[in-house]
Amino acid sequence: MAISHAQRPGSDDCAPHFAGYVSLVPETDIVKVLRDQIREVDELVKGIPAEHAGFRYASEKWSIREVIGHLADTERILSYRATCLARGEQAELPGFDENEYVRTALFDQWSLAELGAEFDALRRANVLLFEHLSGEAWRRSGVVNRNPITVPALAWIMAGHVRHHANILRERYFAMLPNTAGR
Repeated sequence: MAISHAQRPGSDDCAPHFAGYVSLVPETDIVKVLRDQIREVDELVKGIPAEHAGFRYASEKWSIREVIGHLADTERILSYRATCLARGEQAELPGFDENEYVRTALFDQWSLAELGAEFDALRRANVLLFEHLSGEAWRRSGVVNRNPITVPALAWIMAGHVRHHANILRERYFAMLPNTAGR
């Protein structure tokens, strides 16, 4: 395992709308946080009874399966961005419409086990990516969706995004379901 050269991102390292995700990760060892989230997400997914996987706490909100699928999609997109920037990409990278991605992915046709396995595989690959970045790669930056961003910001956003949605699952979904409260 390589030593992480990541520096906690500052306020200029990403667009303001990502600051909330970064603030959810006060830790300084981002690779450890990313690695630990593999187990945390696995436990979260395995703790959801299959009969509740399609639950939505409001009609216009995503189902639990869609939330887990969104975590995997976002993991894939953020890691692509981090890879591009770490490798010195100079072209601007595009944004994405998370609602359109969820709508077209048909996550409610997947099992929770499949969605959890997809996230697990993506995160394991991303831990390896971040573990092996050089100090120089950690210091690189680029532009995503017309906003400057750094490689460390992408790593912290990745971890904060998972925490954000895990909190929503616990506070808004599981609180309304039997056998899931307090997960």
